[in-house]
Order: sequence, then structure tokens, then C-alpha cells
Amino acid sequence: MSKKIKYYYDSDSLAYRKIKTRKTKKFGYVLLFLVSSALFGFLCLVALINTPYFETPKDKLQAREIDNIKLNYAILNKKLDDAEEVLASLEDRDDNLYRAYFNSAPIPMDKRKEGFKEANRYKNLEGYNNSDLVINTTKRVDVITKELAIQSKSLDQILKLAKTKHNLLESIPAIQPVKNEDLKRMASGFGYRSDPFTKARKMHEGMDFTAKTGTPIYATGDGIVRKADNSLSGYGNHIEINHGFGYLTLYGHLSKYKVRPGQRVKRGDVIGFVGSTGRSEAPHLHYEVHKDGKVVNPINFYYGNISAAEYVAISKIANQENQSLD
Repeated sequence: MSKKIKYYYDSDSLAYRKIKTRKTKKFGYVLLFLVSSALFGFLCLVALINTPYFETPKDKLQAREIDNIKLNYAILNKKLDDAEEVLASLEDRDDNLYRAYFNSAPIPMDKRKEGFKEANRYKNLEGYNNSDLVINTTKRVDVITKELAIQSKSLDQILKLAKTKHNLLESIPAIQPVKNEDLKRMASGFGYRSDPFTKARKMHEGMDFTAKTGTPIYATGDGIVRKADNSLSGYGNHIEINHGFGYLTLYGHLSKYKVRPGQRVKRGDVIGFVGSTGRSEAPHLHYEVHKDGKVVNPINFYYGNISAAEYVAISKIANQENQSLD
């Protein structure tokens, strides 16, 4: 097939002349075609690479790794849910059981849950495809870690409170200083009573227990003997025990001592014996309880060795405004 010859009309000569194509122009057309084809092919390749329908082996491997990481984060968040549930239960027992028992204020929830004050703490995790997932999980781990640290310190405090509580419970004056079987009677209680010598009505700052001379007297709580002498006017031979925690007990009108100042005693130890020394009308023990420097009614501290019925009976007697023995 012969190549087509193209003509153009020349208006000057009023004749058709043959069109001659230059070789350089032909080369330019070919080059333009090749460049255009290459550019089009490149654009098509880029479009295919960025579509889900065209993945290289490397892309498939990275996709699997990303899916595995997402799965691991999902498992981690499920474990964090379980940890938060267990921690919430522990915090609830801490605030409403342990601290309530030891009369300690609960830890405010906003303090337990407060975040971190550093600005842009997670800035290095921003800018990735799954930054929200990574940042939120990291925040949860940080908050739980901080809650655990707070709870650990709280349990350390509870342990200290438990030890202190044990010492407190052992130190509080909690028994009668004279056993019921050794008593003749509980002669006079705490409050305004008639003075046996002046007959005037005055404050009686303790309780009087009548018993035979030589009847054992017991320490009502753990403590250290502060006095065992007759230095207080009217009390005769007397003992003072410092129990700590603001508690002090006094035992008056003793016939003799069985302890010395500075000696440590336990609740129930025999510390002396009933007598009638000092300003006393008959053999008896005058017993006082002091809390934070103020006298308090000893009857509120006999729960350690008497029954409810015995407590009611002794309360009735103690509340009668009779005559004291000192």
C-alpha cells in the first residue's frame, strides 16, 4: 500500500502543491507520543498501587502486621477493662470498708482518676494512621498504673492504721479494775455525789468499788506506769497508768503496790491491792479514766469483761446520787 500524498492549494500560483513534512517535526511528534505514553502509564501505575485492588507482597505483609497489631491492642484493651473492674472493686473496699473501719477519710475519686499534668505527653504518638487507638490505650495504661500506685500507698497506710488500731484496742481501758466476784458492791458512780466528810454535793470524778483490803486491782489496758506513790492529796497510795492515745487511768486508796514507775503493764496485770489510805471512809478502790486531759465516765469502758445484763445493772447503781467513799 503506497503512502498517501497530501497537497495544499497555493493561492498565488492558483495550483495544488505537494505537502513536504520535515524530518525534525516527525521526530518531535514521535517523542511527544512517547513522553505522553510514559506519563500516562506512570499515572495509571500510581493509581493502581493506591487502590485496594492492587497489592504488592510487601503491602500484604504490612497489612497483616497492622491487623495483628490492632488485634493485640483489642486484647490489651479487654485486659484493661478487667483490670479496671478489679481495681474499682479494691478501691471501693478500701474507701468503704478498710478506711471506714479505721476511721480514716476515703481517697477522693478525682484524685484516684486524675490524669497527668504534662502538656503534649503523647505528642510523639500523633500523626500515624492508628494514632487514636495507640494514644487512648497508652492513656488507659498510664491512668491504671497511677491508680495502682495510689492504691498501693493507701494499703501501706491501712497496714500502719491496722498496727496502730491493734495498739489502740489493747491500750483503751476496757475492763473493770476489780473483778465482779471480788466486789462487795459498786458504791458510787461518776457525777455529783455527797461528800462523806463535808456532806456537801460535789463532783465525783471516778467510780468507787468496795472490796476487802488486799483484793487484787487489775490494769484496765496496756500502758506504762506513770506514778505509784501518794503524791496526790486525798488519793492515798495511788497508781497512774499512761495508756497512750490520750488515755490515762488512776487507781486510788491502795493498801500496797505491785508495780513501779516506768514499768510497762498489760491489760489484766495485777498492779496493786485494795486499801483505805488517804481520804477514804472504808476499803475501796477509787478509779478514774482521763481522755485528753479530761475526766470521763469510767462506766463507758467496761465492755471488755462484763455482759450486757451486768452493764445495765452497774449503770443503774452508778447513776444513783448516793454518797461517795472519798
